[in-house]
Amino acid sequence: MTHRPLGVGVVGAGRVGAVLAAALGAAGHTVVAGAGESDASRARIAALLPGVPNEKPTAVARACDVLLLTVPDDMLGNVVSMLAASGALREGQYVVHTSGRHGLAVLEPAREVGARVVAMHPAMTFTGTEVDLDRLRGCVFGLTAGPEERATAEALVADLGGRPMWVPEEMRTLYHAGLAHGANHLVTLVTEAMEMLAAAGADDPSGTLRPLLTAALDNALAHGDAALTGPIVRGDAGTVEAHLDDLLANAPQTLPSYVAMARATLDRAVTDGRLLPIRALKIHDLLARASVAAATAAGPTTTRATHLS
Repeated sequence: MTHRPLGVGVVGAGRVGAVLAAALGAAGHTVVAGAGESDASRARIAALLPGVPNEKPTAVARACDVLLLTVPDDMLGNVVSMLAASGALREGQYVVHTSGRHGLAVLEPAREVGARVVAMHPAMTFTGTEVDLDRLRGCVFGLTAGPEERATAEALVADLGGRPMWVPEEMRTLYHAGLAHGANHLVTLVTEAMEMLAAAGADDPSGTLRPLLTAALDNALAHGDAALTGPIVRGDAGTVEAHLDDLLANAPQTLPSYVAMARATLDRAVTDGRLLPIRALKIHDLLARASVAAATAAGPTTTRATHLS
């Protein structure tokens, strides 16, 4: 730790808050209090922050030098306003939220009473257990802060074992959308792929996918679009058509996302010149028909086995 120990409080001791507070405690800071209402939050405080009292949010705010606000995005504005209006925040105190979407504007009530405000979002998914503490090492934190708060914000990230990435206030939502699209939608994509394999008779869908997805992810992160392989990039319209027919018959819940991702892949393959326009047009028409078939299959009076060709 390269700066003086601070008293840390956390409001919203969920999966993120309890872990960050525990990591700061391990770095030499003192976790003075937490606030968690649910049984799960109380359990996390007990497991990750032993001996730390579970207090009301106003009591936590009054007791600390650095207040971590790790509440859901839609609640953040109300929590800040409530704490400021109650007199729980003070001049010189650091008020730090971990929302990816929000920047400093949501913390304006805190800034108006003299608090130093920071947006500090970890680009990581959390389980709310000790497993997450190791995952913080090397994790990027999306930071937004004023000039006078930058040094302390970077020091806090260093104490967490992370790396700072400065995000302009007006780009916070786009930054968060990129993370959500990459991580949250990846979970949906992988889950649907496992459903397809299970329907095809695979006894270990996750084990079947793991080597392939690990290689694909590494290649995509290293090479971008150049890592694209498969029937769309090759222009194999017949294979794409067969996929669409079989998905409609056997895993129709996955068809809309398959069509959406296939369209996006098709556009990228055409843009970088890897796919001839005449082949792209044929695949485009197949996807358009599949989209109609998927919508029809979702209706109350249709059957799953409507053929696409």
